[in-house]
Amino acid sequence: MGRALVQLVTVSFTASPSPMNQLTLILALLSSYISLIQSTPLNYTSVFSFGDSLADTGNLLLSGALPFPSIGHLPYGITFFRHPTGRCSDGRLIVDFIAEAFGLPMLPPYLARGADFRHGANFAVGGATALDPEFLQEIGVGELLWTNNSLSAQLRWFEELLPLLCNTTKDCRDYFSASLFLVGEIGGNDYNYGFSVGKSMEEIRSYVPNVTGAIATATERLINNGAIHLMVPGNLPFGCSSVYLTLFGSVRKADYDRRNGCLKKFNSFAKYHNALLRRALARLQRKYQRARIIYADYYGAAIPFSHAPKHFGFTHGALTSCCGGGGPYNFNPAARCGHQGSSVCSDPSSYANWDGVHLTEAAYRSIATNLLHGPYTHPPLMKQNS
Repeated sequence: MGRALVQLVTVSFTASPSPMNQLTLILALLSSYISLIQSTPLNYTSVFSFGDSLADTGNLLLSGALPFPSIGHLPYGITFFRHPTGRCSDGRLIVDFIAEAFGLPMLPPYLARGADFRHGANFAVGGATALDPEFLQEIGVGELLWTNNSLSAQLRWFEELLPLLCNTTKDCRDYFSASLFLVGEIGGNDYNYGFSVGKSMEEIRSYVPNVTGAIATATERLINNGAIHLMVPGNLPFGCSSVYLTLFGSVRKADYDRRNGCLKKFNSFAKYHNALLRRALARLQRKYQRARIIYADYYGAAIPFSHAPKHFGFTHGALTSCCGGGGPYNFNPAARCGHQGSSVCSDPSSYANWDGVHLTEAAYRSIATNLLHGPYTHPPLMKQNS
């Protein structure tokens, strides 16, 4: 493309006798060239993903999935794959759509030994936390953990894989210059476990800085391992999930957002986490100016579902689960999706919520589209025209 620009400029000089006209034309050509570069997405050749069940493509299932065996059976995976894959949804996840957008295959889970990791790997594990198990044990929620493969454990997996990806410092630098690192979504389980054992909002707010600090530390560790392009998501709106609406419902109308029916205090909590995370990432960006640290606003990309669900094709709303065991939001802890007493809707794409905790493929597709082409990544994941 640079050679083409030189050729155009050369032709322009030959054809235009006026120096002023020549300068004007050169500036116009340069402007067009810069605009073209800015509108072209980076050509990522690999993606590496970390996180929890919102991003896990099979690691929890491969590790046994003892706390959540239903992900190994239909209806999980019913929509796209037609069989269970270990994804906590009816089909594809945000990470699948992002890989697809860059022309890459879906990321194999790290625990799929013998998989081809040349185009990336997924280290996310369902139930994983940003904080290490020791911290969660100390605050009294450790007995609920689905897995000990927290964010730091996933980073160790990545570092163990490094020798298979590149051999020299230059090779690694070249390889990672075209790699996208997705650091999450993670952190939600650190809070889910706390709320589940009855901890107060004030208690859980007290360790939000620890959670966001752990995510920032993980991001820094990846940068020190050669990562250049990193996308770090915030939390989804907790107050709009079926599980929170069921377990923490209130008799007070004032506790609900009149626009969407979500629980206000839990959405405010998610915003608090996201605000602290953005500050931590801003500090990191100032420290590592060669890196491109992108904040992904999952909250902003998802909250419109609740405001206007039918606009997104969710004719059954955004708060009721497609798969569940009854109740106002079709979430029943005694008959969770895939367990006896539960049933699945006939059209998951008409629901935003899949099983009370996770979203449907249709919802994840919409979020991914918003991240790729909308205003919900800062700076933009896909470079846009000015």
